[in-house]
This record gives sequence, structure tokens and C-alpha cells, in this order.
Amino acid sequence: MTISLYDISVGSYLQVVGAVAGILDIGAKYCADQGIDTAEIVDTRLREDMLPFRFQVISVAHHSLGTVKAMESGTFGPPSGYPDYDYAGLQGLIKDTQTELAGFKPEDIDAMAENPVAFVMGSTRLPFSAANFVLSFSHPNVYFHAATTYDILRMEGAPLGKMNFMGPLRMNK
Repeated sequence: MTISLYDISVGSYLQVVGAVAGILDIGAKYCADQGIDTAEIVDTRLREDMLPFRFQVISVAHHSLGTVKAMESGTFGPPSGYPDYDYAGLQGLIKDTQTELAGFKPEDIDAMAENPVAFVMGSTRLPFSAANFVLSFSHPNVYFHAATTYDILRMEGAPLGKMNFMGPLRMNK
């Protein structure tokens, strides 16, 4: 069995982003049912020194779709330039991310495996191949921010479980 760059990037991102879309939907319904203002949720943090829910969801989009774009451009940096999304805006961002990710062709992604990708933040520049960037930088970030999104909603009482976090599995047909 051969695993392609498409499988480890777009395929994995579609699963995680799909899970986050479902988590956000459950969170929105829970907030509506409980009379919780979603404006409070977008500013919620697990700890004072952590970034809020809004940043976590933006980072899922940034570290998935943004990584694919970085495999093309050669440069990736921290999230910037995103609007100050409300909860519905975050849901829209994730839905748009899913749609755009689904539009990539496997052969186009696989052709970028050896493309250089540099993580640039200030004067720091970390060079990778596209495949190594996905595996060693992007994946840990996507999963961290998806888990933190889940954790914040779970902490607030949303009825979420492990299968919600798992998202759409890629099973044999």
C-alpha cells in the first residue's frame, strides 16, 4: 500500500475539518437549546494564557487549507488577516475550508511532495519539504487546534463524544 501526499494532507484535513464542522453544529444547537450566547463561546479560553475558541477554529482552517496553499507558494506563517468572526462566521469559515479542500485533485497535490515549504515567523525560517511540513508541523497543529475547539465546547457542556472528534472515517467500501 502506498500512501500519497494527498492522502496525508487533503484526505486527513477533510476528516478533521469535517469533524470540526460537526462539532460546531452541535455546539450551536446546544447553545440555542440552553440559551447560551455564542458570542461568549467565541471568546472562551481553556486557560488564561491560551488563545480563545475563535483562534482555535481559525487555526484549524489555517493549518489545513493554508498548508495546501503553502505547498504551492513555498511559505507558511501564523494565522493573520482573518476577520473577527462570530460563531456563525466560524462555521462558515470551516464549511468554506471543506469545500475548497474537496476541490483539490490528488495528482496535483502528489506532484508537490518535494516542494520546499518554509515556516516563517519574524526572523525565524524553518525549511521543510512539503511532505515533511505536513507530517511534522501541520498535523500536530491541526489536531491540537481541533482538540482545543472540541474541549472548549465540551467544557461548556455541549454533548460531544469521541466519535464527534473522529469525524468522517475513510473506511473501505
